[in-house]
Amino acid sequence: MTLSTTSPARLAELREETRAAYDALVARGLALDLTRGKPSPAQLDLSTPMLDLGGAELGPAGAGADHRNYGGLAGLVELRRIFAGVLRVPVEQLLALGNSSLALMHDTLAHAALFGVPGSERPWSAGRTAVLCPVPGYDRHFALCEKLGFEMIPVAMRDDGPDMDAVERIAAADPEVRAIWCVPTYANPTGAVYGEETVRRLAALDAAAPDFRILWDDAYAVHHLTDEPAQAPDVLARCAEHGHPDRPLVYGSTSKITFAGAGVAFFGASRTNVEWLTGHLALRTIGPDKLNQLRHALFLRDADGLRAHMDAHRALLRPRFDLVGRVLRERLGGLGVATWSEPRGGYFVSLDVPDGCARRTVELAAGAGIRLTPAGATFPYGTDPRDRNIRIAPTYPALDDLEQAMEGLAVCVLLAALERNAAAPSRIVHEDEHVPPPA
Repeated sequence: MTLSTTSPARLAELREETRAAYDALVARGLALDLTRGKPSPAQLDLSTPMLDLGGAELGPAGAGADHRNYGGLAGLVELRRIFAGVLRVPVEQLLALGNSSLALMHDTLAHAALFGVPGSERPWSAGRTAVLCPVPGYDRHFALCEKLGFEMIPVAMRDDGPDMDAVERIAAADPEVRAIWCVPTYANPTGAVYGEETVRRLAALDAAAPDFRILWDDAYAVHHLTDEPAQAPDVLARCAEHGHPDRPLVYGSTSKITFAGAGVAFFGASRTNVEWLTGHLALRTIGPDKLNQLRHALFLRDADGLRAHMDAHRALLRPRFDLVGRVLRERLGGLGVATWSEPRGGYFVSLDVPDGCARRTVELAAGAGIRLTPAGATFPYGTDPRDRNIRIAPTYPALDDLEQAMEGLAVCVLLAALERNAAAPSRIVHEDEHVPPPA
């Protein structure tokens, strides 16, 4: 019961039915937003008790450091201990800094552009620099590269990480390829988790650039949706084992753990890389917001406290992802017009529609009051060569709004596919096949 096996007469009927369903959708005047992976208000409420910590808890630390004052560039060791195990970085090689890991990624790449990194023969901006970008991937990674003038080379994303045959071939042949972006645990947007063999090959990579870096953005390391948490292999340990201890730069944050606008970001790497970054940071800041870090340390307490807090997040998030999967199965399953990821964690669902239909789907959705991430955003330069991938961010809307948005999105996907089919009716059809009408 796919469009490709449906009779021309039934396809014509289905186009009329779906157009009528779309017109009715537009008439409802919806205003729904699935564009960004933001925590919902209920998730933010989970951390509200952190704001109740009083002056006694946050004041001078006796004979120890006064967290109200300057200093402490590496951040509070109490908080670094909580996240060292999560990020697989030794405490002494982990920095706790400002509220945004994206800012840290920006700063490290800007420093690399201006000065190079340990092992560099020149600053990355002094000539051509290219970065490998697994696709579909994170649009803000791509925006940083574009801003700094780094060429982006897409490589296909698999269920266990990037296409390592392509990564090895390109990195070995081109000395100007200096980095690869990685979201190792519940990748954005596919939800893939990097496997042991993928990480081993990244660690052992025979890169032509002596200063090749793995930009390891472990943003969703604790954002599990099941009771079987995934964990990517220890990239620092694997790289050290293969003689490349300076290769990984690890990033993480509490942005989707506590308060999205008032969290703590982390940077982990070899001692050489940590000294390189702190040398630059010392000229940029006297130290991070240690009171905010202390609030986080007191609120989360330890690894068990972090785990319990994330279980509460999971209870709020799992129904949203279940709803997305249910609506897509019910409305589009078996029609041959869509495939989608079913992530075990993270913040997104990756939806693939027929080639040439993603932009039209997003356009139709916008016309019905449903805002989606722009088609092409999950690819460098905003260009999906097959025009098929759409990132769905189901975390923020209320469940009722999310259900309306997904039901409407399903109509838009089907209508775009039917329009495409009508424009290029080159598929085999069978008179006896039946496709059900849209809801």
